[in-house]
Amino acid sequence: MAEQNQTQNYPDDEIDLRAIFADLWQGKWLILALTVICAAAGIVYAKLQPDIYEAQATLAPKDGGGAKTGGGLQGLASLAGVNLGGEGSNQSVIAQEILRSRAFLSDFIERHSYAPQLAAVKRWNAATGELEYDPERYNPQTAQWQGAEPSSWNLVNRTRSMMAVGANKNTGMVSVSFQHESPKFAREIVQNLVQDINEHMRRLDVQEAENSIRYLENKIQETSIAGMQQVFFQLIESETRKVMLAHSSPEYVFKTIDPAVVPEVPSQPKRRLIAMVATMAGGLLGILIVLLRSFFFAPRPEQPNQAVYKGV
Repeated sequence: MAEQNQTQNYPDDEIDLRAIFADLWQGKWLILALTVICAAAGIVYAKLQPDIYEAQATLAPKDGGGAKTGGGLQGLASLAGVNLGGEGSNQSVIAQEILRSRAFLSDFIERHSYAPQLAAVKRWNAATGELEYDPERYNPQTAQWQGAEPSSWNLVNRTRSMMAVGANKNTGMVSVSFQHESPKFAREIVQNLVQDINEHMRRLDVQEAENSIRYLENKIQETSIAGMQQVFFQLIESETRKVMLAHSSPEYVFKTIDPAVVPEVPSQPKRRLIAMVATMAGGLLGILIVLLRSFFFAPRPEQPNQAVYKGV
């Protein structure tokens, strides 16, 4: 009869959950202390952040009323069986891209003198309703910059980070929003953006139509065929009608459905979320420190050597 007595051993990489919970319980005060410290730091940080207000306007594209790309030249090309590829272009999409473009925003900031409000604001005083500027950067009394004036590149990047332009895929509605310390300034920016993009698109289409009219008038002088002259006159009439319609409609590309108003509740910062994330981060950091300390610095118990006894 053979007898075998073998002691049970565990691999070095086997996880002992009871040991882990025991280590966590021993380090509970460290975990609790880090959680409280991080929670307090998160609350203080959230309190120190300035309130940011967001103003938003909802717009409806007026693609049917705007002049199509190509104008009278598109109609002339269609008579010859040539497709210039611009008739079905979406004016609202073009306007949205222009609204985000560096050239448009740079001109917009310079035309309205918005550089101090974009680059030198310290906070908004809710009691007085006025903006307070960083005295080390800008002096509002003298309207002078303290040091180097911000470049157009930085101002445009700052504006892009504070604005948002998007279209609803289901309804086609376009929203334009802007975030700022001052709710009044946020509303003002949105209103001026909508007004200026409409004016910008109208000016482009009027200029294009007038160029088409001059081109068609020159073609009338060059040809003696009565049929072609009649076609040119019809195209000139069409382009003239577009110019008249463009000047008669202040909302040329976008019609305002829901205008921007002065927001009363700040959209940022999310103070509760910041405090929750800081608290969770503190707890996780404490757990990690306890586990690492237990793994690297705790004495490892010696495992008995495996003994095998054989007998007959």
